Amino acid sequence: MAGGNAIRGSRVGAGPMGEAERGESAPRLVVSYWCAHGHEVRPSFADEPGVEIPEQWDCPRCGFPAGKDKDNPPAPPKAEVYKTHLAYVKERRSDSEGADILKERLSELRGRGLIT
Repeated sequence: MAGGNAIRGSRVGAGPMGEAERGESAPRLVVSYWCAHGHEVRPSFADEPGVEIPEQWDCPRCGFPAGKDKDNPPAPPKAEVYKTHLAYVKERRSDSEGADILKERLSELRGRGLIT
């Protein structure tokens, strides 16, 4: 017998883990949610007074929001298109305001002799 271990392939505390060793499990409530792709998600929540069950849950398969109504799932979120810095500036300023700001800045630079 090499090493003198009578029990091999085991560790301290290993053994069958049943309800007798762990105690009673807390009461749980399983809620079904469905996404727009038809995936079902079944998270469990504590079945105690005061616990709020959310109306929506994120689907772990596709990432879409999932709702409790199987026939009417929430709509997928709309992705916003990427906007450049110039697009944001054009939303805030009109062309005439931009021309006025450019004229003001150019006259300021000409006054300091930086441009001709």
